[in-house]
Amino acid sequence: MIDLTLYVITAEVPDRGRSHLDIAKAAIEGGATIIQYRGKDRSSFQAYKEAEKIKALCRERRIPFMVNDRVDIALAVKADGVHLGQEDLPLKKAKEIFPEGFIGASVRTVEEAIEAEERGADYLGVGPVFPTISKEDAGEAVGVEGLEKICQSTSLPVVAIGGINVENLKDVIIAGATGVAVISAVALAEDMIEATRSLRNLIEEMKKR
Repeated sequence: MIDLTLYVITAEVPDRGRSHLDIAKAAIEGGATIIQYRGKDRSSFQAYKEAEKIKALCRERRIPFMVNDRVDIALAVKADGVHLGQEDLPLKKAKEIFPEGFIGASVRTVEEAIEAEERGADYLGVGPVFPTISKEDAGEAVGVEGLEKICQSTSLPVVAIGGINVENLKDVIIAGATGVAVISAVALAEDMIEATRSLRNLIEEMKKR
């Protein structure tokens, strides 16, 4: 089973001169257990080239590599899996095309969670738990209560996403999340390696309780 403890999603931060690869490198160094490439604004060629570089880095460090949305890119670079939103390729079709892939599904409700499990998702991404600036299409926050209800409705591992940081992370783990996914908490941190390390240490500490 893939370790979903700390799931870092890449981004580009031009005003700080940070690329997807820079963020992936720092996150891996800091202790991320899984990396996802999220090149929403990229052409297929750009996405392929960036994903290929990050996958190579993940392979070097033996960390699972995921691609957001794009099953074609995930297959092209031989990623470990793909994460799909509600408007992306249907789960069943993704399973047909990428049978060996580890497939995650974004959900916001108990109904969506049950449906995703029935259709073969390997894990659920639930959120946004808190308001977030990283995803323009994230929608209204489900809150810790919403997260808890979804965790209780499924046997799948749940990764909480959306506005998560060291201040509110404890509530997310208490609600039942297997792990957390972050973008801004690492990508916008002054020291990305240390920010990743702090998140990882806090999750591990919470899981021991």
